[in-house]
Amino acid sequence: MTSSRTTPSIHPANLSAQLHYRAAGNPPSTLAASAISNAFPGLEFDFRNIWRRILQGIELHEADNYVVRADPEHSALVGCRLLRVAGEPVIGNLSGPQIPGYDQGLAPAGNPDGVTMLEWSNSLAGVLDKHVNQKVACDFTKNPSPNPAGIPEDPAALQTVELTVRPLFATSEVVNERLAVIDEQLVRPGDLTSSLCSPWQNDYRECACYYWAASRPDFVNVDVDEQGLSVGNNWLSVHREPKEYVLDRGADTRLLTYDDLFREWQRRLRFVVGGRDYPDPDTTDEAVR
Repeated sequence: MTSSRTTPSIHPANLSAQLHYRAAGNPPSTLAASAISNAFPGLEFDFRNIWRRILQGIELHEADNYVVRADPEHSALVGCRLLRVAGEPVIGNLSGPQIPGYDQGLAPAGNPDGVTMLEWSNSLAGVLDKHVNQKVACDFTKNPSPNPAGIPEDPAALQTVELTVRPLFATSEVVNERLAVIDEQLVRPGDLTSSLCSPWQNDYRECACYYWAASRPDFVNVDVDEQGLSVGNNWLSVHREPKEYVLDRGADTRLLTYDDLFREWQRRLRFVVGGRDYPDPDTTDEAVR
């Protein structure tokens, strides 16, 4: 006797559900939300590349508001900086000291206006939500600007061009619905990994203190001393004694060098379990000599 019952299945009907669905057999790291990645960039892919061609006719730098390429009709924009899209600024003002305890502001010689580009996923999210496949006014610096530039008060100091906002998601030609697939106009083969560090070990030295805290250790073997202060080790320290946190500077011989990471990463990099070296930190120095 056979059963007529069928196994129920789930068919996500919206993009959010589809993006969070993990197919049977796929590990958790196949989801963007759980991958060892970051916006600047990641280990598997650099999501910032999604935004480079979000405005039809130009290509932006993945980590800057700088126009790197443009179609012939917009060639005058190459080298200029995008400042606003549909009235929304893509830059913000910097504030605070450059070094803790000092009064100098964040307006060095290369950035006299004291501004910084806002992360694309934040600054363009509203534009993408409201203006897909629409032309919007985009404000650029009037002339090429190798250094960051603020938004001038005089509109005559800008050049404004209308550009079409490309969709983030592809559309099915069969049912005319958005798919949980990136539109091919935005990313070409290899784009999502084109700005990753090569070799990958570069990231551990380039990104400095605390940057990679989500995906690799930083301050490990932490204890509280007699004064109630935290003492521990920088994960990249060559030795664990004396126990001290060494600031991540490339020239400091107390830290692993690029050559150490390139040639001996499997011997030099230590597993950390529960915030402490594994095996015991008292024996690890001998293991790496």
